[in-house]
Amino acid sequence: MAYNKVESYDDKITTDLMKNYKACLELLGEDSEREGLLKTPERVAKAMQFLTQGYQQDAKAILAGAKFTEAYSEMVIVKDIELYSMCEHHMLPFFGKAHVAYIPNGYITGLSKLARVVDVFARRLQVQERLTHQILDAIQETLQPQGVAVVIEAQHLCMMMRGVQKQNSITTTSAFSGQFEDGRTRSEFMKLISK
Repeated sequence: MAYNKVESYDDKITTDLMKNYKACLELLGEDSEREGLLKTPERVAKAMQFLTQGYQQDAKAILAGAKFTEAYSEMVIVKDIELYSMCEHHMLPFFGKAHVAYIPNGYITGLSKLARVVDVFARRLQVQERLTHQILDAIQETLQPQGVAVVIEAQHLCMMMRGVQKQNSITTTSAFSGQFEDGRTRSEFMKLISK
């Protein structure tokens, strides 16, 4: 096989998390020795490490690793980047899409790197507002473009399956810097992502 994707987990963290998740199951009134739950603590321990892998990743290094000199100075947009994150208040998922744009100032980056930056910050315990600004800040600081725009639209399970239980609510957050603070540039971006 020419390609083999391998997932790697820290043994100590996995073991410690497994003990805690087994205790959680028992505190909730479940039998952690029941056949269907025997491997659940291990599965959840590995899932949580996967879902929070952004803590071990550096968004700026990802962008800098594919930073190229280019005279292009028009808007670059990657829209509909799917994202999956975990609300830091209830540790329930929120998911949706991010639209990211920048106007180069002598440097461009690989398009996939913009999606990777979204993942780096989404794969942490988050609030959508902070996530939006972290994406913008990483791009602004690394590429130093003429401007950056980030819009995130997401559904939050903490609002859908508990609490107010609003099934159709979508939360939209935005952050703009540089030329995107100008109304005309911002309007062009918003028009392009709404198509």
